[in-house]
Amino acid sequence: MVKKFRSSCLIASALDLIGDKWSLLIIRDMLLHKKKTFKEMVGSEEGIATNLLSGRLKLLESLDVISKRKRPKNKKENVYLLTEKGIDLAPLILEIVLWSDKYVRAYNLDMNKYESGNTNKMSVIEDVQKKYREFVQQTI
Repeated sequence: MVKKFRSSCLIASALDLIGDKWSLLIIRDMLLHKKKTFKEMVGSEEGIATNLLSGRLKLLESLDVISKRKRPKNKKENVYLLTEKGIDLAPLILEIVLWSDKYVRAYNLDMNKYESGNTNKMSVIEDVQKKYREFVQQTI
């Protein structure tokens, strides 16, 4: 995939690829909520339009952040799974969760509360990644 980048900045370059809200929400749904089908993802609370979801899934697949395969028991339905590149976004997702829990709550009182008895970020990240890898093994 050839992509034109705005600058040589590491942050800007990453945002050029995965910085839109839909891509990060898809990754969140897959990583934290174990969503794996188009139908499951389109049903998310944020209400992504089907054309946007389809486009983002294609983009994430072209970037090797996710993979697409057929369901083992239903060859007509696609299953989307995070690749190792996608799973490696877990620290970013957790940092956004923690930042939002700390600073955004004042603007949105209806937000979910981040609840983890574990205050060690690294062990939380490793646990999320481990559980997702186990989920992938159960799915394929």
